[in-house]
Amino acid sequence: MELVDFVRQFLARPGITGALAPSSSALAELIVEAAGVAGARVVVELGPGAGVFTEVILRRLAAGATFFAVEINPEFVRATKQRCPDAVVHEGSAEDLPRFLDRHGHRNCDAIVCGLPWASFREPLQDALLGAIVAALAPGGRFATFAYLQGLALPAGRRFRRKLAGHFRTVTRTRTVWANLPPAFVYRAEK
Repeated sequence: MELVDFVRQFLARPGITGALAPSSSALAELIVEAAGVAGARVVVELGPGAGVFTEVILRRLAAGATFFAVEINPEFVRATKQRCPDAVVHEGSAEDLPRFLDRHGHRNCDAIVCGLPWASFREPLQDALLGAIVAALAPGGRFATFAYLQGLALPAGRRFRRKLAGHFRTVTRTRTVWANLPPAFVYRAEK
């Protein structure tokens, strides 16, 4: 997916496309590591966008592990499948994660890599999505999502951090990826 296509999706659907450009490869490497993908048996990606994280997940996935992604935007579903033809990408909402896990023969997953634009969502949707994520994770499972550095100064960013702390046993923050536009970091949460 070209940058102009990504910008077009942001302008057409700002409520579900939270960035003007795809994430950097440095952020992709960090988020996949934070989620513990290499040691996971069942891995889910929420909001793959253009497939930048998907590409790294597929490289790091253990032999025999189950992986699928869930994307609500049909243009991004196509972009991810084009970039990563071997990836299973379902069109749908992250709220339906239990249904997609069931379709793959699993009740829970060990790792969730998340590219959802949390800052674009209203609080009720954030709560619903976090509830579905926590319910889908196995005990000890990891959830990794990213946020932009400037969000730490905003009330919505601080509120989301508190929401994570309220849903997970532990929440830590990684180093900042300055090579990303805008600079970003990863929240690593454990059930």
